[in-house]
Amino acid sequence: MDYSGNIGFSIKKWAEEDRPREKLLQKGKGALSDAELIAILIGSGSQEMSAVELSKYILSQNNNDLNELAKRSVSELCRFKGIGEAKAIAIISALELGRRRKESSQLQKNKIECSKDIYELMRPDLLDLKHEEFWIVLLSRSNHVLKKMQISKGGVAGTVADPKLIFKPALDILASHIVLVHNHPSGNLKPSEQDIALTRKIREAGNILEIPVIDHLIFTDHGYFSFNDEGI
Repeated sequence: MDYSGNIGFSIKKWAEEDRPREKLLQKGKGALSDAELIAILIGSGSQEMSAVELSKYILSQNNNDLNELAKRSVSELCRFKGIGEAKAIAIISALELGRRRKESSQLQKNKIECSKDIYELMRPDLLDLKHEEFWIVLLSRSNHVLKKMQISKGGVAGTVADPKLIFKPALDILASHIVLVHNHPSGNLKPSEQDIALTRKIREAGNILEIPVIDHLIFTDHGYFSFNDEGI
């Protein structure tokens, strides 16, 4: 919907069907745009913009991408005129709830049948990160997820993965298989020589302990690289 004709006017002065809250009540949540939903969260705009106009502007500054918006910190959102700390927290909290809802839905599947299942399982934990993290997914003999856990957290260019920290939880819960996962914040899907050497080292340790490493995923926001799928 085009709100250009309403610039400078309070939402209260708009036609009732154009107000986000009333629109939600009358037409349902699916009828609202992203900007209108955010406008409900922040409640009011600035002297120059209504809540909807401000929300549209914030989205435009994040490529109209909710995933981009989810990366913003409270301080970054507060740079927008009309957004204070409370409104910034409301936006971040709503996006985090959405992320957790998706994670909860994914965990209900709970069985890994291909590399894409691992990617979807890890999206809630690794999406939007600006630093590297190393995770493991522990599986039963039938490839049901027993546990996923973070092993280490590093900087933009790397993180450390200690085999002792990787296999201890696997031994504790008698996992049958293990999948390694780490993210590349740069978006580069190509494994480094260090990635390949580490995978080989951990795979050899897994063979000795009879806990096979069945894959290693390099995670990015827009795709993944599977060592198993690529035969390495």
